[in-house]
Amino acid sequence: MSADWLAEERTELAAQRILDAAARLFADRGVADTQMADIAKAAGCSRATVYRYFENRHAVRLAFVHREARRIGAAVVAEVDGIADPGERIVTAVLTAVRAVRADPLLIAWFRPADAGLAVKIGQSSQVIAALAAAFLPESIAGDRDRAQLARWLTRLIVSLLAVPGVDDADERAMLEHFVAPLFTRA
Repeated sequence: MSADWLAEERTELAAQRILDAAARLFADRGVADTQMADIAKAAGCSRATVYRYFENRHAVRLAFVHREARRIGAAVVAEVDGIADPGERIVTAVLTAVRAVRADPLLIAWFRPADAGLAVKIGQSSQVIAALAAAFLPESIAGDRDRAQLARWLTRLIVSLLAVPGVDDADERAMLEHFVAPLFTRA
């Protein structure tokens, strides 16, 4: 038995507390303008403590995005479960993800003009986000390369709708049904 049998739980709790503090700052100040010292102060710890859990600002951002992407991914999976039609499945998945981000002030902050570039960069380089997007693709899409490329494209589509919204939900649904659903129906 370890001398400190709660160490792992405390480590996870500390990291989550730091991410929660960072999230509030991202929404209040903007993602790009949030510094490690700001995060430490908001979390109630020293900068050294923040650096113990996260190597740099990019690591904090990435950890936050991955945490939230997993949460939203679970909600999307629950929403599309049982939808057999591949076109409707992908339309529902995209709209569910977009609505979830828009409904959360801590997430939609990432898509303000000053911060959208960071969201795009992480969205395009994150294997976690690509894997979550691939989970919504129809099984009929063969090949890991095709699935990975399509998942990256879906991520771009979602980021685009968040950064440059349609007129309203009906407009976005109509665009997705007209332009996106047929791609998946044919697949």
